[in-house]
Amino acid sequence: MARKPEGPLRRGWTTGACATAATKAAYTALLTGAFPDPVSIRLPKGEQPAFALAREALGDGWASVGIVKDAGDDPDVTHGATVIATVRRGAAGSGVTFRAGDGVGTVTLAGLPVPPGEPAINPVPRRLMREVVAEVAAAHGDAGDLEIEVSVPGGEALAAKTWNPRLGIVGGLSILGTTGVVVPFSCAAWIHSIHRGIDVARATGLPRVVGCTGSTSEDAVRRRHDLPETAFLDMGDFAGGLLKYLRDHPVPHLTLAGGFAKFAKLAEGHLDLHSGRSQVGMDWLAGQLADLGAGDDLVAAARTANTAAEVLALATAAGIPIADRIAEQALATVLEALRGAPVAVELLVVDREGRVVGEAGG
Repeated sequence: MARKPEGPLRRGWTTGACATAATKAAYTALLTGAFPDPVSIRLPKGEQPAFALAREALGDGWASVGIVKDAGDDPDVTHGATVIATVRRGAAGSGVTFRAGDGVGTVTLAGLPVPPGEPAINPVPRRLMREVVAEVAAAHGDAGDLEIEVSVPGGEALAAKTWNPRLGIVGGLSILGTTGVVVPFSCAAWIHSIHRGIDVARATGLPRVVGCTGSTSEDAVRRRHDLPETAFLDMGDFAGGLLKYLRDHPVPHLTLAGGFAKFAKLAEGHLDLHSGRSQVGMDWLAGQLADLGAGDDLVAAARTANTAAEVLALATAAGIPIADRIAEQALATVLEALRGAPVAVELLVVDREGRVVGEAGG
């Protein structure tokens, strides 16, 4: 067993951040013949990390850069892996296109953030790579028509340790990240920080605290409520850690916001929402649709769906308010965990675009 590091846990960088930095360095070399080392990029929340180049190569019409992923003190399966971006000139007017290289998967099933047939490079890393291409192109007077191939040597073997095979991502890893930052995953340290956040909220007289599963749902709450930063608790997957502490240390109002899949688990009674310790029950979701009057075809499709997001899309298209049902059921789980504590709960289900698609309480 790996020994837990002493002191504060060190943050790291996502595969998406590494791929972005590698893209910037490779494209710069393609245009100038020189590789910037280290290479700096700007992440969505304003951080500007610098990355050392682990490998570089330059040929006729192409350039390639590898960056070793540092996940900090997070026990990430991709820690130490080399993320390589190889850039090639694209056809005039083609813009930026993406390819899956060795060790990066291809999406084969619906319900994921990118459609079947596409490289498993998630939307935020794609946006970050497009932004650095635009930045470098503008600096050097280039059109920015570029093919980016991302590869991770050994990635297919690493992917076997993830949920990718079950999600229909074949051939390797996903290039992930919404903020570019890997937050160290120590259960005790994370829950402890949630508790301290509640303590601060109580001490400063805040009437409402917020627990979110990620940055997208947090942004949705910011659009609804004008709250200070101290109101936002970094709940992540630890709904139970937050609720059990609020049970004995109540705050008048609580807003919980999260994605459909995470809150489907909460609705089913799970208080730990991490993918390694709880899974969305597709049969259970199908049962909820049946209770709401969905047709047999939709119920059957839900049972065999690849992801909860696919179920949400199918139900929404059919006019079945599954997100509201999930919000109501999740609220019941929350109230049971609070055991009568004087906390008024608002629960928001947020889709991948940051829209509130279901709510209860409040």
